[in-house]
Amino acid sequence: MIGPGAILSTALIAPYAMNVSARAGISPFLTALMVGNGANAGNLSPFSTIGAIVTGLMTSAGLGGHEFRLWFFHASASTVVALAAYLALAPFRAPGMFHADSLAIPPIQPRHVATLAVTAAWIAAVLLLRAPLGWTALAGAAILLLARIAPARASVTAMPWKVIAMVVTISTAVGYLEKAGGLSWFQDAVARLATPHTVHAVVAFLTGAISAYSSTSSVVLPAFIPLVPGVAARLPGTDPLALAITVNIGSSLVDVSPLSTIGALCIAAAPPAEGPRLFRKLLIWGLSMSFVGAALCYLAAPLFRLP
Repeated sequence: MIGPGAILSTALIAPYAMNVSARAGISPFLTALMVGNGANAGNLSPFSTIGAIVTGLMTSAGLGGHEFRLWFFHASASTVVALAAYLALAPFRAPGMFHADSLAIPPIQPRHVATLAVTAAWIAAVLLLRAPLGWTALAGAAILLLARIAPARASVTAMPWKVIAMVVTISTAVGYLEKAGGLSWFQDAVARLATPHTVHAVVAFLTGAISAYSSTSSVVLPAFIPLVPGVAARLPGTDPLALAITVNIGSSLVDVSPLSTIGALCIAAAPPAEGPRLFRKLLIWGLSMSFVGAALCYLAAPLFRLP
């Protein structure tokens, strides 16, 4: 919800979650689904790195100002899928006894308190004072760096530069594609494949199928969100904001696929003996989410619209 996004959150949480679940006799498959969908549920918060990127893309497409609506429906979809997975898989928990020899939790330090205070002030400024999201985040980061809360070099190195560079590159490529007429061609193709009644299912399936083997935040979203206004204009009665929410949901539900970074991180954190089996299960699950996302967006599309 607040931080670097789903990928780095999964990298932090997955090793602990997989270790604890193994000692508790819980299926690694269920654990991976809970970690992946939990990370995804907060991924589009306007206070996360990926959420800020998506906010910029939505604003560029003329759909800005609806960050919390987008986050709510995106998080709801991930929660519904995670709950369904839990209800289906939790009864099959392997027998075993959990050993409570947990690691000692290190005490909170002044630098942690300072970081939380600056983050809370930033959120309050955005929510209550309508301060610019990006500039205030930059100001908060500058305060922490100047106060030497953490080593400057390590902090800058830890930033998701690959994601930032990929988003900028894809956005540039989309700009060239638009100038060449490629976006108009694709918008016409989607309009021919779909009707106003089925467009949410079609778009959710397409974005999910592509996202299953590529990056959601740095490839699929920068490529598809700019298409939304044109597709909606070609299908009378289609709400562009609802279609943008569909793009975000359809592309993210498949992210537990082992071909995506989140799924791969969960496999890397699992016991070695479980790796091949977990890979197959996550692959089947991830690919099936293309169909599940299409069904969810088809049914929930009326809710995505503004009242």
